[in-house]
Amino acid sequence: MVSKDQAIGGVICLVCVLVALFYVVSLFVPTWLSAIGVSFEFSQFWLIAIPVLVAFIAILAIGAWIGWTMATTPPPKPIEEITTEMEEKKEEPKMEELKPEEPAAGAMAEEKKFEKKKKS
Repeated sequence: MVSKDQAIGGVICLVCVLVALFYVVSLFVPTWLSAIGVSFEFSQFWLIAIPVLVAFIAILAIGAWIGWTMATTPPPKPIEEITTEMEEKKEEPKMEELKPEEPAAGAMAEEKKFEKKKKS
């Protein structure tokens, strides 16, 4: 069974192949277009001009998008700030690095500390 995405992909592929065939045949054998009433000179000019125009506009749109992204993205942190943050993280002991005491032993140690504080 074909999914919706596969069906759409198949239609896109078919349309692209048909447009490519139409373009190549019309560019190299433009006389067939006279059968549908399109003049020879007119068709060859526009068969070249339209794809060039579309490509030019696409390149300019990509350039505009890159410029917009660069203009609206905040600058990165200075390298000095990043390195100091990394050093600070290294200095802080991690919880995994500390050896966990057994619960009973830990409770006993806390009780002893509390008793010593009481006596003093």
